[in-house]
Amino acid sequence: GTVTLSPEETDALGEIGNICMGTAATTLFTLLNHKVLITTPKVEALTWEQFINTITDDLTAVSVDYTEGFRGSNLMILKDHDVKIIADLMMGGTGAYAEGPVTDLHLSAIAESMNQMIGSSSTSMAQIFNKKIDISPPQALKMEANLEDIFGPKGDIVKISFRLQIEENIIDSELMQVLPIQFAKELIAGLLNQEQIATEEVAAPQPIENK
Repeated sequence: GTVTLSPEETDALGEIGNICMGTAATTLFTLLNHKVLITTPKVEALTWEQFINTITDDLTAVSVDYTEGFRGSNLMILKDHDVKIIADLMMGGTGAYAEGPVTDLHLSAIAESMNQMIGSSSTSMAQIFNKKIDISPPQALKMEANLEDIFGPKGDIVKISFRLQIEENIIDSELMQVLPIQFAKELIAGLLNQEQIATEEVAAPQPIENK
């Protein structure tokens, strides 16, 4: 069976993605000392099999668990190439690319940068959803590790792909966010619910003061 999201659901996720990644990009700028743009979310619903088929062995995943406000896992997926460059920038380098495999040093650097990014974007989420949102410290791992260990049962997922740019042409690439469809639907419901509340507050008749 195919998984689908309505255009309204797709837009809602894109909107959440834009707000969160806007904040995340600002945080990354302070970490890397280079302007970062994370834009143009492209939202697709995929079955587990379709998702696995998009995975190549040149990717690194950072798994993030939401522990309060929402419960669910979330994978951020980057190209190994970009992971190495971000790690180099974090350590005060020029963003030079080093040949060879992704090391534990690279993984801990990317886990830390995602920790800061997702930490700041969860502050934005807290404002959107009007509730406290917390995450557990992210774990970074090479994609050939068993995804089910970090991602639970292999159900349908939503993949949101962003364009990731680091200025001075250091990176122009893709950052992917992957979440279980149930979690995505909870986020959508939360957003639409908040928008509904906002509309009702505007529409409520104002009491007339008797002088």
